[in-house]
Amino acid sequence: MWKSVVAASALAMLAACTPAQQEAAVPEPAVTEPAKIMTWADLGARPQPTPSVEVKWGEGDTDVADIWLPEGRGPHPVIVMVHGGCWQKSIADRTLMNPMADALRNQGWAVWNIEYRGVDEPGGGYPGTYLDVGAATDELFERAEAWNLDLSRVTGIGHSAGGHLVLWLAARAKLPESSPLRVSNPLRFRGVVVSGGLADLEASRPVTSPTCLDAVYDQLTGPPSPERPDPLSDTSPARLLPIGVPFISVNGSEDRIAPPLLGEALTRKAEAAGDRASLIVVSATGHVELVTPGTAAFGAEAEALASFVK
Repeated sequence: MWKSVVAASALAMLAACTPAQQEAAVPEPAVTEPAKIMTWADLGARPQPTPSVEVKWGEGDTDVADIWLPEGRGPHPVIVMVHGGCWQKSIADRTLMNPMADALRNQGWAVWNIEYRGVDEPGGGYPGTYLDVGAATDELFERAEAWNLDLSRVTGIGHSAGGHLVLWLAARAKLPESSPLRVSNPLRFRGVVVSGGLADLEASRPVTSPTCLDAVYDQLTGPPSPERPDPLSDTSPARLLPIGVPFISVNGSEDRIAPPLLGEALTRKAEAAGDRASLIVVSATGHVELVTPGTAAFGAEAEALASFVK
């Protein structure tokens, strides 16, 4: 299903008019300046909120996550949040998502914003990056009682490279039994938002910036072997369809890192496999707006997350 964020009420009113009325109602095109697309500097200039607790859950340097707890006793619905940055820690870490985590906390969610090894860190790539996000997510089993989390209402959101990783998390039950990434009882998701995501590694590689995916592709997918001839078989969610978890791709119309064609192709592929998948394309929106509270993209994503637990 494809959806665009537009002025739906105005369109409905226009559709109710006669053809002559429609022609008279349509104004002459106005000359307007192109919409200003946000930059990372714009987001960084905003006040930076802080999480409720920073949790060191393991022995590794990146075995850390932040919990953002809402007011009230709970039980709280949970969002697992995964940052992007082209899988490279030199580009971004989990603090990039702090404004979004805070805004969702204020809407009543407990947000678990996880860290992981990038491909540019020792042990990152395959399998370390995947083992990290899986272990960080499953740590919620150990923390749910103390924070009064409702693990029957878990959703996920990931941005850019994090869109790949969060959809992979939701698909872990479909991993091949021979994969070193497989676990017996992964945390289950009610739904996932892929925010400007690069979830289909094969399709994304020639489309996104070469320095983002192509430069790290071999490290991210790992080498082929007799036991694992296809490196995408346990690393790309598109190879695990149907995953059995509904997901919504949200893309900005002006996004050059993850253009809408990637979300559209993944949605079609998932629907063909039998999954519940849909696409929202937000007009006048780039890559940064997708993680910026107060934007149309953030509103669409917050609504999508809520729809999974209603």
